[in-house]
Amino acid sequence: MLTALVALPLLVLFIIYASPMVFNVLVFGVGLLALHEFYGMALSDGRQKIQLLAVVGGSFLLIPFALGNVGYFQGWLVFLLLFFAVAFLFSFRDLTRVVQEMGLVMLGLLYIPLLLGHLMLLRDLPFGREWIFFALLCIMACDSAAYFIGSALGRRKLYPAISPNKSVEGALGGVAGTFVGAGLAKIFFFQELSWSDVVLLGGVLGVLGQLGDLFESMLKRSFNVKDSGTLIPGHGGILDRLDSLLFAFAPVYYYAFLFFKG
Repeated sequence: MLTALVALPLLVLFIIYASPMVFNVLVFGVGLLALHEFYGMALSDGRQKIQLLAVVGGSFLLIPFALGNVGYFQGWLVFLLLFFAVAFLFSFRDLTRVVQEMGLVMLGLLYIPLLLGHLMLLRDLPFGREWIFFALLCIMACDSAAYFIGSALGRRKLYPAISPNKSVEGALGGVAGTFVGAGLAKIFFFQELSWSDVVLLGGVLGVLGQLGDLFESMLKRSFNVKDSGTLIPGHGGILDRLDSLLFAFAPVYYYAFLFFKG
């Protein structure tokens, strides 16, 4: 709780006042840390060199988003695919696991840089700050409502194989909470949104945010770890805080870019 009370106001001030370059540098740093956590979970202890190369290579996939030219992402991703294909070809230790390990490397390159990079694109749109606050408020409202309603009313398990503590009631409460968060965003700082925007995006983010949480839970269970890391006291790793947001930033960006009339 103390960590959240300190970090949240700092995050709000940073989004409001940071220049685009400083904002992108922070996102780059977050991506670097998230990649470090992911590959620390995903790859065996004997793969430190591959882990380091994947973290560095993956972090550079964020640069095209910072430059606003996503075409470079495709070129760098092709290079990384070829590089790791050759690296694993000549350095495998267990032929029955080499394809799985390379698949995990490529999953990390898509899961974190590709999804997180859309936060940089979102910041550059008209009303970019408002869109970021909108996404954050929706996801926080979803998480909070799902937790409190699930704790108070949860009876039916949602997906016990992946997350035993989550309930159907909590999930429905999370969607309802997202609608509330989206409505508050329109009323207090984003009047340009229509109520149809609020309803549509509230519903989409209420579902996607929880799917992002479940997806990361699936990863952790498959890697046999409880948290992605220990960076944030009382909250696990940075990837544990990003899981829902990673599934939110890209859909919000494409909605804003393609459909928002302002």
